[in-house]
Amino acid sequence: MAFISSRVFFLLFLSLSASSSLVSANFYDEFDITWGDGRGKVLNPDLLTLSLDKSSGSGFESRNEYLFGKIDMQLKLVPGNSAGTVTAYYLSSKGSNWDEIDFEFLGNLSGDPYILHTNVFSQGKGNREQQFYLWFDPTADFHTYSILWNPKHIIFSVDGTPIREFKNAESIGVPFPKAQAMRIHSSLWNADDWATRGGLVKTDWSQAPFTASYRNFKADACVVASGKSSCSGSAASSSGNQAWLSEELDITKQERLRWVQKNYMIYNYCSDSKRFPQGFPPECQMA
Repeated sequence: MAFISSRVFFLLFLSLSASSSLVSANFYDEFDITWGDGRGKVLNPDLLTLSLDKSSGSGFESRNEYLFGKIDMQLKLVPGNSAGTVTAYYLSSKGSNWDEIDFEFLGNLSGDPYILHTNVFSQGKGNREQQFYLWFDPTADFHTYSILWNPKHIIFSVDGTPIREFKNAESIGVPFPKAQAMRIHSSLWNADDWATRGGLVKTDWSQAPFTASYRNFKADACVVASGKSSCSGSAASSSGNQAWLSEELDITKQERLRWVQKNYMIYNYCSDSKRFPQGFPPECQMA
């Protein structure tokens, strides 16, 4: 009974945290629709939508490139039968040895939960998947999905609650994203060959178009332009506040991270002994 009460209290706390306001940027100024032949739309300075139908999905990317930052975006995912669809929201550099920090939302049949898939690539190497269910319906309203990326670690958060921490493990030979500037990308696309139950459930095109919505973008970040960072030397970041550059998880957030991973994590590559019979990747010892 005490466990149930504490769980209800924690969920109430999370819902109150989610209602806090964000300082938003102008989508017209910050992003370009990069593909989709009109299926991606900036509806007003604070609202953007991506759509998918049988002919094509759509996507956008940021005009700025960032090297470290605290990035927030509010998303409302495809409602109803979203099986086969993937809404991806991520940071990525270019080239064959790219860095990337991923949120991917794997659709599902009506009534079944979305799967939130996360991954980190460094110098072209990924395979660091962790997957979660969410403690709310991500299609009913907007929720904030955040990436804190500083030289110490990468923290994935949902409505201010950390769900994953990827620590800098260069000391044990694991490359860490720290040298390549990355743009923000998002796309909505058909992946019914793998996204839902390993591809067993296909996209129901009678439900198309599928639409995801975005608002309240915020970036406290080091913007890189012409090879120079806005955070170089004593220069201010885009927001004038660089506390995030050394931000770590305090005791409360560490407890919230453990709570999410205990109750909502459904896959962790660092626990998949069948996948790594010769031993887990070295960064797993720092998890």
